[in-house]
Amino acid sequence: MITIGQLARYVGVSIKTIRVYHDKGLLPEPDRDASGYRRYDAIDLIKIRTLAEAGVPLARIRDLRSATDEEFQQALREIDNELTDRIRGLQATQGRLRELAAGQLAPLPTEVGAHLANLARWRFTPRWVDLQRDLWILVFATYPDRAVTLFHDQAETLANPALRQLFLDYDHAHDLDPDDPRIDDLARRIAETTRERYGPDEPPELDAASEIPALIQGTVNASSPAWQRLDILIRAQLDT
Repeated sequence: MITIGQLARYVGVSIKTIRVYHDKGLLPEPDRDASGYRRYDAIDLIKIRTLAEAGVPLARIRDLRSATDEEFQQALREIDNELTDRIRGLQATQGRLRELAAGQLAPLPTEVGAHLANLARWRFTPRWVDLQRDLWILVFATYPDRAVTLFHDQAETLANPALRQLFLDYDHAHDLDPDDPRIDDLARRIAETTRERYGPDEPPELDAASEIPALIQGTVNASSPAWQRLDILIRAQLDT
């Protein structure tokens, strides 16, 4: 049992941090000894600091104080798994950063390049081909594992002439007036085809927390009022 100053030095935190832990209900305020000093148990603070450094929110740490030993051990396993995922993500980011620094950022996979060449052969506009190239560069750079699944799903879709025509119609709708009735018809056909293709299941997507799909769709919508209205109509019909 030691004083607050000794505890701060021993554990490697500031006295102010210990006071914050008191205020948040993580660390109980101990009674004073015969000399008038409050004496602390270093083990409690070490637990709190370790969990905080692992990125565990203080509110969750506070809740763990009342957990049973079994619940505490389960929480530690979950935290360990979360750390493992974060470490893998950081290592992947570090690898891409080093490739960028060395001027060796990996190009798109060969099959994606072939796919982009097919888009031009299938009469997609240069604008659409460029958009698709930029999209896949972004997705493969940030989610290389999921990108493969997403790419194969799109490649399979475009291999079907009837489905490919929907994408061609989407591409060529870029310059239409947003109120053109062809926009409504195209939105209906895309929504119907999506339901037929995936049924009650969701189409393949990136991590639910990823902001990239919204970024991509926002960029697409900003380039064409007609595409923006198409997106709104498709989402509305798929949500009904």
